[in-house]
Amino acid sequence: MALQHPSAPSRATSAVPSPTARSGVVHVNIRHTTRYTVVGNHLAQHRELSLLAIGLAVHIQSLPVGALVGIKFLSARFPESEHRIAGALRELEAHGYLERTRERLPGGKVVTRTVSYNQPGSMATPTPRPSLTPERPQRPTPAAPKPTPEATRPPAPAPTPVPREPLPEPHTLDPENHRTAAALLAELHRHAPRLLLAERDVRHLAPAAAAWLERGATPDAVRRTLTARLPDDLKHPAGLLAHRLTALLPPPVPTTPVAARPDPLQTCEGCDRAFRAPEPGRCRDCRSDQRDAA
Repeated sequence: MALQHPSAPSRATSAVPSPTARSGVVHVNIRHTTRYTVVGNHLAQHRELSLLAIGLAVHIQSLPVGALVGIKFLSARFPESEHRIAGALRELEAHGYLERTRERLPGGKVVTRTVSYNQPGSMATPTPRPSLTPERPQRPTPAAPKPTPEATRPPAPAPTPVPREPLPEPHTLDPENHRTAAALLAELHRHAPRLLLAERDVRHLAPAAAAWLERGATPDAVRRTLTARLPDDLKHPAGLLAHRLTALLPPPVPTTPVAARPDPLQTCEGCDRAFRAPEPGRCRDCRSDQRDAA
């Protein structure tokens, strides 16, 4: 008689759920051997991060060291706008998955240093790569010279940055002026090829151009002002147009007071004399005589 195993299943289990099983996801997992990234469920199933932030964190963790992860680079890589990508990066910073600091290079250029954490709780410092060049023997450092009176003076305070003046805006919402201003900005490159603007720049500058039209400037006058004497080293046309629309804004058109119109001439019903009044009736003398008679 064969030995029986009461604990063994009566039949083989299937990976495909039966029709009576509850609906849900079914995983078909194949083991990766190359080109894969390990992501924790604390990120993939995060309760407070948006889906865009989770996907962006997975993308950044899959990149090699030194890859570009700036906002402009990511917006050019993916269909999301710079505004949405910037918001997702702020989410990852708030929950400890990213750390971004600005550093100044020896040449004076300021760059953003980004550190990605696959486990935010650890906050581990990234391990620096070993140097491939042999270390040179360190020379003894000479003694520091005594500070002179000029060296002991406190450093001069840094100059306070001048805040950028906001773009002008129209006082009243006029859809016709706004459409005219947007079309004017979009067609500037036909008159000056270097003033080719992106669609977002046209949306950003259209209210300022509409403010010029509201103040009585004609579209031709605005176009001549924006295209006149362009600098040879023009690199940011939108910035130049924003400066000119703000700095060269014409004054408001003075309003001429409307003179009050006199009352029309009426014929007195009592003495047939002409007098001014808003409605027909009696003149002032006839009204006075009528009151005295009463």
